[in-house]
Amino acid sequence: MKIAVNTRFLLKDKLEGIGWFTYESLKRMVLAHPEHEFHFLFDRKFSDEFIFAKNVVPHVLFPPARHPFLWYAWFEYAVPRALKKIKPDVFLSTDGYLSLSVKIPQVLVIHDLAFEHFSNHVDWLTLRYYKYFVPRFAKHATRIATVSEYTKHDVTEKYKIAADKIDVTHNGGNEIFKPLDAAEQKLIREKISGGAPYFIYAGAVHPRKNVNRLFLAFDAFKEKFGGDFKLIIAGRKAWDTDEAMKTYERMKYKHDVIFLGHLRLSELAQVLASATALTYVSLFEGFGIPIVEAMNAGVPVITSNVSSMPEVAGDATLIVNPFSVEEIENAMLKMATDESLRKNLIAKGNLQKQKFSWDLTAERLYDCVMRAVNVKNNL
Repeated sequence: MKIAVNTRFLLKDKLEGIGWFTYESLKRMVLAHPEHEFHFLFDRKFSDEFIFAKNVVPHVLFPPARHPFLWYAWFEYAVPRALKKIKPDVFLSTDGYLSLSVKIPQVLVIHDLAFEHFSNHVDWLTLRYYKYFVPRFAKHATRIATVSEYTKHDVTEKYKIAADKIDVTHNGGNEIFKPLDAAEQKLIREKISGGAPYFIYAGAVHPRKNVNRLFLAFDAFKEKFGGDFKLIIAGRKAWDTDEAMKTYERMKYKHDVIFLGHLRLSELAQVLASATALTYVSLFEGFGIPIVEAMNAGVPVITSNVSSMPEVAGDATLIVNPFSVEEIENAMLKMATDESLRKNLIAKGNLQKQKFSWDLTAERLYDCVMRAVNVKNNL
C-alpha cells in the first residue's frame, strides 16, 4: 500500500509541537510497517534525517507553504498534482490542513481549534483562512485524528462532525527527558542560573502561552519569597510578543528572568530536569507536550485548568486558573517551600505519564489511517 503524508513541518532544528508529532509518529509508523511505501511531501529542501527507512520516498512540492495564499496553492494545486502521479491509497495530513481537490481517502490531524477561542491572537488574513477552510477540511476528511479528548469534543461541537469519525491519538513525550541525579542538576544550575533554583517555561512565546501573567506572578512570588530563585524562558519569541515583553520591562525582578531562546532537545532535557517546577500556564492547548516531558524528567508541574491541560495533567500537577496571577504565584510559593508536595506530585507524574507515549500515538494514528482506507474499500 502507498501512504502519502504531508511532512512540511519536518524542519531541521526547528521542530515544535506539530513537527514533533509528525516526526515521532511517522518514524515509528514507517519502521513498524516496511510492507508499505510512504511518500513524504515536503514544501522545501528536506534533511536526510527525516527519511527514516528505505520505504520512504521524498518529494519536494512548490511553492513553500508559509502564508495563506501559498497554503491554498500548495494544498489545492501542488498536492493534487503530486498525488495524481504517486497514486496513493490514502493521504495523511498531520498539520490540520488537507486538500479539498483530492478524492482519495484523507486523514486529517487536528491539534486544536485555538483560533476559534482566541481569534484576536491570529492575524486577519490567517483567521479568514482558518474560519473558511478548517470546517470544510473537517467535513471533507475521511477520518480525523485529534490529540486530546478535549479537541475531539471541540471539533464535534463547533463543526457538527460525528464523534465516531474522530480518533484520539494523544501526544507523547520525548524519551530523552529523564531525571538527573542531584550532582548533575547542580552542574546544570551552575551553568544556567549561577547555581540558583529556578522555575522554567518551555515553549514559544506568544499571547496564548500567557507568559505576561507568568512574569507578573513571578514578580509577586519574588516579592514574598525573596531568595535567589530565577525564571527560565526556554523557547523562541514567536508572534505578538509586545505585551509579554512590556510586562517584562516593568518587572521589579526582571534581572532574575533568563531567556535561553530555542534549545536543542538534549539541552532542553537537561535544563528542564534541573528545575524546581515547570510553569506551563497557557490559556489554551490542544494537548501540552511539555507537561508530559516534565513528568518524564521527574519535575513537578504547575499548569492551567482550561482546555486539554487537566486531561493531560490528571492529579499529578498543581492546577491553576491561568487568568489569575495570584493563583500562579501561590502555586510557585508551594513548589518552592513544600518538598513533600513536590515529591508527591513527581510520584503521581510517574503514573500519569504512562498514559502517553509516542509508541501509543503511532499505533493509534496508524489505526486511524487504516480505518480511512477501509472506508474506501467498503464503498
